[in-house]
Amino acid sequence: MQIEKVVVGSLETNCYIVTQNDKTIIIDPGDEAEKIIKACSNKKVVGVLVTHHHFDHITALKKIEDYFQVKESLNIPGFNFEIIKTPGHTSDSLSYYFPEEKVLFSGDFIFFHTIGRTDLPTGSAIEMQKSLEMISKYPDDIKIYPGHGLETTLGKEKASFKDYF
Repeated sequence: MQIEKVVVGSLETNCYIVTQNDKTIIIDPGDEAEKIIKACSNKKVVGVLVTHHHFDHITALKKIEDYFQVKESLNIPGFNFEIIKTPGHTSDSLSYYFPEEKVLFSGDFIFFHTIGRTDLPTGSAIEMQKSLEMISKYPDDIKIYPGHGLETTLGKEKASFKDYF
């Protein structure tokens, strides 16, 4: 699996371009559709995943779907991933776990040394706590690709989960 990060928009959202077996998916096309399209110029884009529907994660979604003739979908042939409901930052927050590669795209659920805000519409500190307890059961060596900022591992972040509540 090849993972390329393209930072887009005023909130510096991480858009991921994930390629496996000559097929590519785009995760969180937040803004700057032209920049994302250019990064995918020699790739066969077969789908789009969105971690949640805040503007900074979906502003370029329609342009990307139209350009590549694909749709946002939770079922993309050729990619083996688990869809994990991780509400807290928003009620529709999803994380995508690729077990063979031990890779998690967390959106605004977990970041490097912190977690997502819960004070925005549909956010919930109670749901965030439940999501953190649930994800804590996953292996420590999972590499996390967050919606903003640097990559991390689940093991590094688990230790601080209890500090948030």
